[in-house]
Amino acid sequence: MATTAKRVKDARKPKFKSRQHNRCQICGRPRAFLRKFGVCRLCFRSLALKGEIPGVVKSSW
Repeated sequence: MATTAKRVKDARKPKFKSRQHNRCQICGRPRAFLRKFGVCRLCFRSLALKGEIPGVVKSSW
């Protein structure tokens, strides 16, 4: 999703701390980032459905 240039740019240390932006570790998506897991909501959903995130199960009712 994110270009290589964007990933490299965000990997560098920002001049000011408030300019830091979180990105998904898998796809590089800057929005809908879940801090606890370090991934975006889309990657989180796919990993949870596969059962690759411990303690997370798909709810059904």
